[in-house]
Amino acid sequence: MTLTRRGLAAGGFALAVRPAFAQAATKVTISQALLIANYTPVYLALQRGLFAKHGLDVDISTAGGIAVVVPVVLSGRAQFALSGSAPSVNATLEGGPMKCIAKVAGGTALLVLGRPGTVIRSLDDFQGKSVATLRFPSNTNTRPKFLLSKVPGVTFIEFPPGAQAQAVKDGRADLAVVFEWDASIGVTQLGLDVVYSLTAAVGPNASSTIFATDAYLAANRDTAQHLVDAIAEALKIIHTEPGAYEAASAAAFPQVPAAAIKLGSQRLLDMPAVVPRNPIISPADWDRVMQIELGSGLKQTLPFDRMVDNSFAEKATAAFGLS
Repeated sequence: MTLTRRGLAAGGFALAVRPAFAQAATKVTISQALLIANYTPVYLALQRGLFAKHGLDVDISTAGGIAVVVPVVLSGRAQFALSGSAPSVNATLEGGPMKCIAKVAGGTALLVLGRPGTVIRSLDDFQGKSVATLRFPSNTNTRPKFLLSKVPGVTFIEFPPGAQAQAVKDGRADLAVVFEWDASIGVTQLGLDVVYSLTAAVGPNASSTIFATDAYLAANRDTAQHLVDAIAEALKIIHTEPGAYEAASAAAFPQVPAAAIKLGSQRLLDMPAVVPRNPIISPADWDRVMQIELGSGLKQTLPFDRMVDNSFAEKATAAFGLS
């Protein structure tokens, strides 16, 4: 499904009101993989009019998967992609060269749900367990498979979106690896517990990034700069204005119960690197995401210098963001 800003409002996802001067702004579409909590900094930028402030009229369309954003961008239906970083590499390898220009999520917020009384203290405790995930190539699928590849007896069961927690509740799986808001819905609505976090095991990485084709960036550097300026400003608001992240999430996800938004927002902010201070992608971020994605959706790695253009993020951070 594709949602424009008008479509988002009609569907209950009221992210922004189109400013009166939008006709003079540069029209931009961002193709996001999914509507998920990891992308809240972009939703806040839209809600607060930060894109409009920087001269852009932004729509966000939902592609329906982390790799689906690539054909949307290559076809010209969107100028920027918001997704995991691996699809930008695969596209480049296949002759559609791209660059990552901003980090939106710097850690993998993967939480493990279990029934009350379940004890998971380390990766070794997954031995012999059945684990509910989303379908490949979701990070709920690829990341635990990477981390648990040497743990014997782990069985992975793929489910459609929203069904992993219920599978644990029903006894069809021992554990579920989920994003927010599924984790906090599982706690507040289904009586499950968050029994482990895979965030520390994965470590800081370029988990979710904004990327575009080399050709578009070469011809539209000002537009790309304005986009990243707004994201840097949004990240600064999140880290300096108490309650901003929760409020932005509540507006972007009106179908999620308020208790789950409150619990999940604080959890995400407390996780190291998940909500970055600024959009700069470090070489360490890139090397780690290449390591964990290789063999689980990524065909081969490409180096930081080939795939990342930090000039936009560095300039945006200096002018509008946090160091």
